[in-house]
Amino acid sequence: MATPFELDLEAMLAQLSALQPNSRPAWGQMSPQRMVEHLADALYMSMGQGEYTLEVPEERIERMQAWLASDKPMAKDVQVSFATPETPLRNDELETAIDEFTDAFLSFLEYYEEDASLTALHPFYGSLNYTQWQRLHTKHFAHHFEQFGLI
Repeated sequence: MATPFELDLEAMLAQLSALQPNSRPAWGQMSPQRMVEHLADALYMSMGQGEYTLEVPEERIERMQAWLASDKPMAKDVQVSFATPETPLRNDELETAIDEFTDAFLSFLEYYEEDASLTALHPFYGSLNYTQWQRLHTKHFAHHFEQFGLI
């Protein structure tokens, strides 16, 4: 990855503190609050919350997971069916969205701490374990932090 990024809550919160409700993305259509809620949604997905189905052919999963294991960053302007700029906001303001993200991140850590053998489905990468979800969250969060100039 171009910019080193770690799933360290304290560091991520320090970076998110620079985000303002009117911050403009370098690409894409998400508002700052929509992006933070989107990251929380990804954490919920990684804990098996929500109804998702595989959106790629089974034969592509191995290749998708190989990309996940690589150092290649996510492409800009990727559009997925389960996350759109039009998705309604559920928090009253950016600050409460960041609070939700914090709670979701802590729940993610606790979820896999209780049973590291658990897996959860991602629509493009198939069934992922804790290590793979950490890898995906690292790439995904770095992608959106870069999008808003936080890294």
